[in-house]
Amino acid sequence: MHIYANPLKFLSIARPLTPWLALGGLLLAILGGYAGLELTPPDYLQGETVRILYVHVPAAWLGMGGWLALAIAGIVQLVWRHPLAGIAARAIALPGMVFCALCLVTGSIWGRPTWGTWWEWDGRMTSMLVLLFLYLGFIAIANAGEERGSVSKVAAIYAIVGAINLPIINRSVVWWNSLHQGPSITLSGSTIDSAILWPLWLTLGGFSLLFGAIVLMRMRAIIADIRSEARLKRLAAR
Repeated sequence: MHIYANPLKFLSIARPLTPWLALGGLLLAILGGYAGLELTPPDYLQGETVRILYVHVPAAWLGMGGWLALAIAGIVQLVWRHPLAGIAARAIALPGMVFCALCLVTGSIWGRPTWGTWWEWDGRMTSMLVLLFLYLGFIAIANAGEERGSVSKVAAIYAIVGAINLPIINRSVVWWNSLHQGPSITLSGSTIDSAILWPLWLTLGGFSLLFGAIVLMRMRAIIADIRSEARLKRLAAR
């Protein structure tokens, strides 16, 4: 893992990988979106509103996955002091927050015709809202620190502790009575009809690749800012 501690080594991989992730993600997202809108039948209960599934589920996946990545970055920073861990955390936080917010917005839009209300304080929706506030808190703590590019130990610990919310989100529909439907996709299979399910894998893969491309672009931008600032300091010291 430490072989990539050198920013130059990381950039040599990130530069060519970024456009491939972006193009591949965009292609899969477009194909999945088209298939979900045009090639799948309406649900027998929810009708056409079920099609928001192809955005809502990937957004939820990446909102939670983004925080898991933040927690891993925090562990790597605290245990191994990897110089890119804090940079990765800064790069992940904003897109993770955006996808978390997108999950809440699409969930509310989906809930209005399905439940008859835009919002319900059930376990899944409330714990996802908590995740959004956790993202906001992490970004505030990271920006308040004096570390340039990296994040403070406080922010790293905050990311690790905040991961406690992830299993709560995942199991909330099982632990509490809820308007939100139960687990639809598990290790044992899916309760979603295959005629509706298959485009979801395309949008899920597409959004995931786009997320990866965004994170790499943000990491490259942060490293460029650090190097530029260091160069200016050297020039000023002459």
